[in-house]
Amino acid sequence: MAAVVLVHGLYHRPEHFAVPAERLRAMGIEVVVPELHRGSLSADTAAVQAAVEVLPEPPLVLGHSYGGSVITGVRGAGHLVHLAAFVPDAGESAAGLGGASRQLRDAVVPEPDGSTSLHPDRAMATLYGDCPEPLAARAVGLLRAQAPGCGRGVPEHHSWKHTPSTYVVCARDRAIDPGLQRRMASRCTDAREWQTGHSPFVGQPDLVVELVRELSSRSSC
Repeated sequence: MAAVVLVHGLYHRPEHFAVPAERLRAMGIEVVVPELHRGSLSADTAAVQAAVEVLPEPPLVLGHSYGGSVITGVRGAGHLVHLAAFVPDAGESAAGLGGASRQLRDAVVPEPDGSTSLHPDRAMATLYGDCPEPLAARAVGLLRAQAPGCGRGVPEHHSWKHTPSTYVVCARDRAIDPGLQRRMASRCTDAREWQTGHSPFVGQPDLVVELVRELSSRSSC
C-alpha cells in the first residue's frame, strides 16, 4: 500500500493522530505525521513537502482542518484527503473561505507574546464534543499555542486541481460549518459524509483508518 502522510490542523500536534497512525502501521502502511507550527502557511507547507519528497512513491496525504490549506500547496501526492478541511482556490485563504465557527472563535485566548491558545472547556465542547470524555480530555491536553496569521495564508499551488481527492464532511462539526464543508467538497473528486464532530481521529479513529486503508489500496492497484 502507498505510504500515508497525516497533517494536523491549528493548535494540534502529531500526537493527536497517534491512534490511527498506530493502527495503520500495524497493517504494514508507512505513516508520517509532520509537525507544523513553523510560523506560516508557506513554512508549514514546506515541512509537509519535505516529508512527501523522501518517500519512494507518491503518498496519500490527509489534511485536517487548516491542514487542508497546507496539503493544497503540496506537490507529489498520489491522493489527497480533506478531512473537515479547507480547500482554497487561487487567492483564497482558510479565513477568507469562512474560517472558524463563532463557537471556535469564542474559544480563542490571546497570549502576551501575540500567539493564541484555546480555552480548554470551550475547546473540548467545540472540537471533541462527540468524543468519549477520557479521549477528549487527552486531546485537549495536547493542544498547543498557535502563531498568528497561518489561517490567512494563501497557497501558492493548488494540488486538488490535478490530483485525485476525497473530501470528508463531518456533519456534526461545531468548528467548521458543515454547509461550508459541503461547498468545498464540490471541488474534490469524491466526497463522503460522516455523522461526526470535527475530530473523528480522536473519537472514531477506525473511520479514518478504514478510509485510508481503502484509498491506499485503491491507489496501489
